[in-house]
Amino acid sequence: MKHTAVLREHVKLAGAKIADVGCGDGGLVRAMTRAGATVVGIEPGAQQLARAMAAEPAGDETYLCAYGEALPLPDGSLDGLVFFNSLHHVPVEVQGAALAEAARVVRSGGWIYVQEPLAEGAFFEMVKPIEDETLVRAKAYDAVKQACSGESLAEQEEFVYRAPHRLPSFKAFRDGLVSVDPARRVAVEAREESLRQAFMAAAEQRDDAFWFEIPSRLNLLQRT
Repeated sequence: MKHTAVLREHVKLAGAKIADVGCGDGGLVRAMTRAGATVVGIEPGAQQLARAMAAEPAGDETYLCAYGEALPLPDGSLDGLVFFNSLHHVPVEVQGAALAEAARVVRSGGWIYVQEPLAEGAFFEMVKPIEDETLVRAKAYDAVKQACSGESLAEQEEFVYRAPHRLPSFKAFRDGLVSVDPARRVAVEAREESLRQAFMAAAEQRDDAFWFEIPSRLNLLQRT
């Protein structure tokens, strides 16, 4: 099930004011603006932010350089906020603070959409030698559950699904690993051949591309 299909099924995008925290190159920002949302992309990485800002806008979108635990947005100014594959990239010690910031900037009754990849499956095992995210993904899930134990947020739903992931080439996979975290470059270059072999063995080749399934989990929260 495509990530965007899951998103559209669970939240109303048309007319909504939304922040995408950890927006990367802005792909999801553009998808949400095409659906009629007004979106601000939040990204701390200079390289990713430059790519987002260089792309052709798809609608009412803006970008800001900031961290999830310090959002430059007014209290209650959003209808919703998205962490898409991004909460586990927030340092463990401030993941709770990032969720608290999300609660601050979302209006009462608004939603927080936390989508995270699970630490399992062929794609995860392929990337694991470069960076083992087992612990940080578990900590992100713990942070979500802890955030819902207070007075600001309540969990509306937890939904587990498998999302297709298309890559045009091994090079795109390799370059994507580094663009998400430039600190990975040395490890990627040192293991490039073994990575290539693992990529070719794990991928399903069809439609002139390489396909994987990514086990994923959505936690949909509401601002109380």
